Amino acid sequence: MNPSQIAIALWTLVFKEIKRFTRIWPQTLLPPSITMTMYFIIFGNLIGSRIGEMDGYSYMDFIVPGLIMMSVITNSYSNVASSFFSNKFQRSVEEMMVSPMPNWVILAGFVLGGMARGLGVGIIVTGVSLFFTRIEVAHPLLTILVVVLTAALFAIGGFINALLGKKFDDISIIPTFVLTPLTYLGGVFYSISLLPAFWQGASMLNPILYMVNVFRFGFLGVSDIPVGWALAAIMGFIVALFTLALWMLENGKGIRS
Repeated sequence: MNPSQIAIALWTLVFKEIKRFTRIWPQTLLPPSITMTMYFIIFGNLIGSRIGEMDGYSYMDFIVPGLIMMSVITNSYSNVASSFFSNKFQRSVEEMMVSPMPNWVILAGFVLGGMARGLGVGIIVTGVSLFFTRIEVAHPLLTILVVVLTAALFAIGGFINALLGKKFDDISIIPTFVLTPLTYLGGVFYSISLLPAFWQGASMLNPILYMVNVFRFGFLGVSDIPVGWALAAIMGFIVALFTLALWMLENGKGIRS
């Protein structure tokens, strides 16, 4: 395939993925906004008023970046996991793989579609947060960079989950038993400086902690960990997972029986 054909194939896949989740927006875009509204009301207003400040900011201001990042992570991951697994279950992935389209285009198309949903939900949640607090972004370019990288990372993770899944129940195991606990323990609702030394060290093994802290630094200018290390870790994860996902796709892992 020449570059123009590759561009057309990639755009077609991305457009299909975007159309897929926008067509059923009451199921894909509306629920996250309602869920995050509950978080803002319960944790921000009711509990936050009793907690007071966190790292020099009101508790509501402190949790806003974490809640936005949580919605981006969840939706980027789940969109690709459910979409690619559905294509695999319906055998339409095999048709794509026998086409002249390169495997990296297939992977990139699904990942970009997942990123579109994750970032779209992130924008919606940001809009919802404006009803509860005033947002000031200290480092706009860094904020955009980290949210885009995070959406890409978890979209690739959702692709791998879909490749490994053998039934529909399998694509909910990782989000339920791995992703959700790591997100809640990733500094969304608290600063790890409040934890004992042992648990601060243990928290450093949680990759989501790095993403939440860099994103919070982009908004507020405060972080529990060095921003440079966190960005390097995120980029390293992206390269490693993209390479793994592409290798699995090229070798038919989870597709060929």
